[in-house]
Amino acid sequence: MDLVQMETFLAVAEERSFSRAAARLHRTQPAVSQAIAKLESELGEVLFERSSRDGTLTDAGEVLREYAAKLLNLRNEAGAALTELRSLHRGRLNLAANEYTCLYLLPLLDEFRRQNPRIKLAVQRSLASRISDEVLMHSVELGVLSFRPDDAQVKSMVVYRDELVFVVNPRHPLAQAGTVSIRQLGTQNFIAHNITSPQRQKVIQAFKRHKTVLHMGVELPSLEAIKRFVEMGNGVALVPGLTVRTELQSGSLVRVQIPELQIERKLRLVYRKQASLSHVALAFLKVVEAYAAAHGDPYCFLPERGM
Repeated sequence: MDLVQMETFLAVAEERSFSRAAARLHRTQPAVSQAIAKLESELGEVLFERSSRDGTLTDAGEVLREYAAKLLNLRNEAGAALTELRSLHRGRLNLAANEYTCLYLLPLLDEFRRQNPRIKLAVQRSLASRISDEVLMHSVELGVLSFRPDDAQVKSMVVYRDELVFVVNPRHPLAQAGTVSIRQLGTQNFIAHNITSPQRQKVIQAFKRHKTVLHMGVELPSLEAIKRFVEMGNGVALVPGLTVRTELQSGSLVRVQIPELQIERKLRLVYRKQASLSHVALAFLKVVEAYAAAHGDPYCFLPERGM
């Protein structure tokens, strides 16, 4: 059985005539009769009383009529649902980000929700090292990374330019310095994240190049905890600029420039290279592009070369 057969059968049953059903379906009467005969052969049941000229259904035909109507209604519902999806009246967007990169998403999600209030959004917190795998496994459609993915199956788009900033609390001796040399940091106690990252390795290498000891006396599980611990006067930290905007504006943390530690962090949206993105994901990318055009640096929308 297929939906065309169900549609033909239902037309004959409703019109109570093979000829009227043929006219309704814009088919010839022999074609309709042949389709019904084939359906009866496949089912092993007679569906219409042959002695009747008005297309009277047999008991088997009455049973099938109910299911045929359900199937065609489901087809129509599916078509309507897809139309709604294209119109962004329904749908869901699954993204993956970590504690840091989720902060980038917030204004974009806010703008997207204003434009598409019926779309459900779900941001899954993931380790950065696993986000590319989750994208490839179809667990999420889009991910946010602070480094360029190695996997050739993943496409990346640079969407935000950030940098590492050195912060201290306002009472720290270096708070009024404005700028210090990396060599002045050999006695400082750094509060670090307990998950290693490419940026952390760059910092370690920078200290080695300048023959300066890097003391990481405390490791904490979140950037929020690191900021609060530095505010309490327990050390200093290098954190992404995006994560300390509020604290720098309020004065609860102070930024000190270190010329030898100019480390840029580019945030990237990533997705499967060969993917046919959903209507919702494509709409989100349009919001990202428009937001970057409207707000400018540090927001951007730049495909990676070789991707």
